[in-house]
Amino acid sequence: MSFDRPVTQRVAVDRVTTRAPQRGFLVALLAALLAAGSLAAAPAPASAAGIKVTIVVGPAGSATSTYLADARSYASLARSYGATVVEVYTPNATWSRVRSAAQGANLLIYLGHGNGYPNPYHTTLEPKKVDGFGLNPYAGSGNTRTAYYGEYYVRSYIRLAPNAVVILNHACYTAGNSEPGRALPTLTVARKRVDNFGAGFLRAGAKVVFAEVRGKASHIIRSLFTGSSTMSKIFWSSPYRTYTYRRSLVSVRTPGATGWLDPYRPGYYYRSVVGNLSMTAATWRP
Repeated sequence: MSFDRPVTQRVAVDRVTTRAPQRGFLVALLAALLAAGSLAAAPAPASAAGIKVTIVVGPAGSATSTYLADARSYASLARSYGATVVEVYTPNATWSRVRSAAQGANLLIYLGHGNGYPNPYHTTLEPKKVDGFGLNPYAGSGNTRTAYYGEYYVRSYIRLAPNAVVILNHACYTAGNSEPGRALPTLTVARKRVDNFGAGFLRAGAKVVFAEVRGKASHIIRSLFTGSSTMSKIFWSSPYRTYTYRRSLVSVRTPGATGWLDPYRPGYYYRSVVGNLSMTAATWRP
């Protein structure tokens, strides 16, 4: 992460040998010029006052330590902009704690197992089990046992802040992808998975849902706090973009929502976004 250094405007003043009143006037003038120059030259940082970021890490077996490290880096990054950050991490990421922590969040980030639909296990969508969180069944339950709280729980019990953004990181099904070892999805299946996984969060008040399965989400966080780009531009500015095989999405589950899938080759769906893609980062910041 890099920041532009403030530019200090220097004003050259000739040595004054006149009487004290003139000297006082020039000193005052110099102070005014320096103040004006400093105001004009200093960059205007994005205000993070009042922004709440909630980060959730569910149990993920051998991958848990990696997810926790990523989550802590996201928390540090958000705090560096002045945001209030609430962290709920396995082995204590229970539904009751996540539900409480997520209320009013401007940015909700989830890392963990994903359970989406369509999947190989069921022929119909089961909203209480899929397209939500994979969490600890009880506090202290370790990093291998997972209890799924699907879109029903998200849309029914969580109310995000206006114009909230959700980032789903490292979770299966979220970007249209399959589980490791499972057959690659068709484009039709991938679109349904992205649409379904976004639906509950969009109903909970989110305007946009990003999914970044393999890469990190730091670039999204930086863009939200520092820029004024649209959500579409933020998605396509990712260092993980491929663009060659991009496919658009018109949501069936959420009227008016659109999206993109960005596989690095057909069948390999690891990046997506769905929601109001014309919303800007400036609008996201309250």
